[in-house]
Amino acid sequence: MLKIAGKEFSSRLLMGTGKFSSSAMMRKALDASGAEIVTVALRRVDVHNPQDDMLAAIDRTKYLLLPNTSGARSAEEAVRLARLARAAGCGEWVKLEVTPDPRYLLPDPIETLTAARILVKEGFIVLPYINADPVLAKHLEEAGTATVMPLGSPIGSNKGIRTRDAIRIIIEQARVPVVVDAGLGAPSHAAEAMELGADAVLVNTAIAVARDPAAMADAFKGAVLAGRKAFEAGLGEARDTASASSPLTGFLR
Repeated sequence: MLKIAGKEFSSRLLMGTGKFSSSAMMRKALDASGAEIVTVALRRVDVHNPQDDMLAAIDRTKYLLLPNTSGARSAEEAVRLARLARAAGCGEWVKLEVTPDPRYLLPDPIETLTAARILVKEGFIVLPYINADPVLAKHLEEAGTATVMPLGSPIGSNKGIRTRDAIRIIIEQARVPVVVDAGLGAPSHAAEAMELGADAVLVNTAIAVARDPAAMADAFKGAVLAGRKAFEAGLGEARDTASASSPLTGFLR
């Protein structure tokens, strides 16, 4: 069971809502994924209008809506977006993203930490998107964030986990859930993150741009379950040399 800020979730797969060809297709993918936490970019929806096509497609009784501050280029912008979302009835949960560079969309560590400290003090449940930086992850945890969300590789790149060693350190040191976010392009990438010991993963692009988004969402669902089971079962240690699975001596006695 995944627990964030005292709330329990049966699914360890979080889903984003961007890039889908239609709201109907997004809804089918959400249903297939089994996800219970769904992120929505505040700049892409009218939070004051419950009939907004995107918001109307998300069953708020079934999913926890996680507004994100995607597009914010500074702590000030991110805090303003979070406050607007809460004022519009979206609640205290917020995925914090501060990405001033439009080419690589890498998160700004200083602005992210600044915004996190402000939002936590204002009662927000903050899930920050960060570079795979163990030191920053500890600072955010100490600031009171509900999770840390290190990237596997740049947003939408589908390159998988290129930050494996740093994520391993973050997981080892964290006292809050670690959610691997960004760059996961295949179910195998999600399984790898879970095998490392991540508490959850967030996936958007790989599902949204698939030929069959619902089928891909189901595949990610299975991969997350398999990866978590493998981690809990205890993976064998990697070796540089061969090790026979059957004994080579003593079996003829």
